Amino acid sequence: MSVSQAKVKSVLSGDTLILPFAFHSRDFLRKLTVGKVIQFNVLYSIPTGTKKDYGTIILQGGEQLPEAAVAEGWVKVRDDSRRKDLSDESESLLSSLELQENKAKTDGRGIWAAQGGIIETSHDLPDPKTFLETYSSKSLDAIVERVLTGDRMVLRLALSPSKHLQTIITVAGIRAPRRANTAEGKEQAAEPLANESHQFVESRLLQRSVKVSIIGLTPQNQLICVVKHPNGSIADFLLKAGLAKCADFHSTLLGAEMKTLRQAEQYAKDNRLGLHKGHVESKVPGGNEMDATVARIVRPDTLTLRLKSGSEKTVQLSSIRGPKPKDEKQGPFDAEAKEFLRKKLIGKHVRATTDGVKPPSEGYEEREVVTIMANNKNVALTLVESGYASVVRHRKDDSDRSPYYDELLAAEEAAQSGQKGMWSPKSPAAKTYQDYSESLQKAKIQSSVLQRQKKVSAVVDYVKSASRFTVLIPRENAKLTFVLSGIRAPRSARNPTEKAEPFGQEAHDFANRRCLQRDVEIDVETTDKQGGFIGVLFVNRENFAKLLLEEGYATVHAYSAEQSGHANELFAAEEKAKEGRKGIWHDYDPAAEDQDGEAPSSAPSAALLSTADGANTNGTSTAPASKDYRDVLITHIDPETCALKIQHISPTASHALTSLMAAFRTFHLSPSTSSSSSSSSNPPKTGEVVAAKFSEDREWYRARVRRNDRDAKTSEVLFIDYGNSEAVAWKDIRPLGPVDRFGTGKLKAQAVDAHLSLCQFPTTNREYMADAVAFLRESVEGKQVVARVDFVEKSGGGVDGALWVTVFDPNGGGEGQEVNVNEEVVAEGLAMAPRKLKAWEQQGQGPTTVKTFREREEEAKGARRGMWEYGDLTED
Repeated sequence: MSVSQAKVKSVLSGDTLILPFAFHSRDFLRKLTVGKVIQFNVLYSIPTGTKKDYGTIILQGGEQLPEAAVAEGWVKVRDDSRRKDLSDESESLLSSLELQENKAKTDGRGIWAAQGGIIETSHDLPDPKTFLETYSSKSLDAIVERVLTGDRMVLRLALSPSKHLQTIITVAGIRAPRRANTAEGKEQAAEPLANESHQFVESRLLQRSVKVSIIGLTPQNQLICVVKHPNGSIADFLLKAGLAKCADFHSTLLGAEMKTLRQAEQYAKDNRLGLHKGHVESKVPGGNEMDATVARIVRPDTLTLRLKSGSEKTVQLSSIRGPKPKDEKQGPFDAEAKEFLRKKLIGKHVRATTDGVKPPSEGYEEREVVTIMANNKNVALTLVESGYASVVRHRKDDSDRSPYYDELLAAEEAAQSGQKGMWSPKSPAAKTYQDYSESLQKAKIQSSVLQRQKKVSAVVDYVKSASRFTVLIPRENAKLTFVLSGIRAPRSARNPTEKAEPFGQEAHDFANRRCLQRDVEIDVETTDKQGGFIGVLFVNRENFAKLLLEEGYATVHAYSAEQSGHANELFAAEEKAKEGRKGIWHDYDPAAEDQDGEAPSSAPSAALLSTADGANTNGTSTAPASKDYRDVLITHIDPETCALKIQHISPTASHALTSLMAAFRTFHLSPSTSSSSSSSSNPPKTGEVVAAKFSEDREWYRARVRRNDRDAKTSEVLFIDYGNSEAVAWKDIRPLGPVDRFGTGKLKAQAVDAHLSLCQFPTTNREYMADAVAFLRESVEGKQVVARVDFVEKSGGGVDGALWVTVFDPNGGGEGQEVNVNEEVVAEGLAMAPRKLKAWEQQGQGPTTVKTFREREEEAKGARRGMWEYGDLTED
């Protein structure tokens, strides 16, 4: 007798390995034989039709079929068995089977049982959603009836002992290659390794008992199931073999189990198995991890990081996208999401891990995609959980994704269910900021409000320069330009063609690092003529002007520093930078400083008039040998002549005046000084330098007596350090005090006489003169400007030592644009270009400048500005 050996692939019915029969009979044989090696003996064959072999099977345990099946009552002996001529062997087998059958009948086994054995099997799933809700929390027994592809199969689900459902399901978490098929009359070729994937699953699961968990539905309403063999999940084995890839859209259904599948897929990638044979890990420039500080929030999903080296890098958070600004529903949440991220991250230390590189597209340059951890929390995950970002659906071949991708998908689903952030049916109230710096009138109104509040919480939205910012005040819905008081910072370049002042860019970068998008406090003092708010900005409770000075990125502006009340602090900071030779003081030499503090400053870029020839036009005057630019403060404008009083600004001079005035006021406020210097009925001497109380602030200042009015018991005095004069009652005048401390020998009078070069004012017309004075007061009075000294009077007419100057306002045009004040006075019709030139006005570029002034004068005439409102008054 010839015996053969084989492995059972499937059982179709209880008495044959080919044709279907009853479920219980078949299932008895399935459990006994499928997947096991057997021996079989063919007793005879029927050649007609489909050839069938008939015989017996010997199992590994020694059991034989069909004897075992007949004995258990799952099959019965054929009624026509004895109609054929049987061999002795077949006759013996038949007799044995008849005995086994009779015994099974007697015992009521299998099909011979008195009742039961009916199973209702359905092949339709009329209501998939209800079915999912009913069975999603249960683990069902099932049999794999057929394997369609690596990730799709036909299952017989045992819903109860008497009810089965046979349906197609999709294996959760994976996508296997498609097999060849015909769709709409067109044959579609198989994807690579499709047959291998199918065979892998079929050889392990076909007609095997499995455990099934139903977790969802496909768009076609097929069940998505986790299929587990006793040895584990088939999805895990397929991924490790490289015969499938992870399906992202199942991630939220699987939850934490998706991580196991990702690890299995990574194993195949690392070992280049199956579909990953040509896999190449993405190479990220600069390494995978970096410690950094968040410098700026560009968008809710894009940040600028400052690395330890000091360089900055703009990166994008992996696998997420912030609210789309142009999307009707998501757009309103863009600003809210950005603010959410700013509060959590700006200025904070984080660890960034690079997950890949996003190629350039839609005008954006190449950018690294990263996972950022702050305080051991995934920033992207926090955004998604709060509903301020959505998760990117990557292409199946896109490996540049977050390692927390599945957690992100789960968080997004939870945020959507909870209607958080941009998933809320209600849009947030739009926050509109009112720009109070767009006009001087608005600025003055809002300034009065902010001055009463003192320190006001704000956010630096933009850094225009080291000392000029755009700030937002959320509580007031206010936006304003804020300028630091008490200092002057070097100007940075505004475009590639412009040259920055020395250390201007470094100062700007420092301000960006310390202030951009930071929470700050501002203390508003006043406004400038462009609508800028001037005051003190506090970062982490520190005066930022002081920080700039300490780094050598600014100099003290003495007048405004004194007005702000922070003069001592600012001068001390500047002195510290000098001692450390920092920034602009890198080559500082104390010995080289002029004792009177009148060292000229660097020249502005808009210089027009050259006096470089240094000619001595007559025996009584000289012109400077080279262009002489000086930082000055316009302290007073004479209402009768428009003559100026200026203070020279330099660190030494400013500090000297501030120190003297502080000591001077302390001296005159002390009780001993007040009692010994009581008011006198005798007038002070004309020309004497005294202490006089100024009427506006009731403070003591150095003054020179011009004349006395004995009837009114007042004296007209000139405040020698500021240039203004007024009548002061004798009771408010007292001796100067110790000359060695407060006399002009200690510190000479700081107010210097000056006139605007090439400007002829209408001194005979009070109305036009008042307009000119008002313009100059609005433009330059009380401001630090740059004066180019064009001529110095030595003797002769005019005040001894008076200067003829061209005044430049570095920021007069707004946003750092320089303005020639002399030219503007003529252009506004408030002065004329001179008709007869003095000798020094005819030197160098004088005639060219006069020509320019006369052109501006003609423009004023044509526009009927100022004194030209009724036509050309010079024609009479």
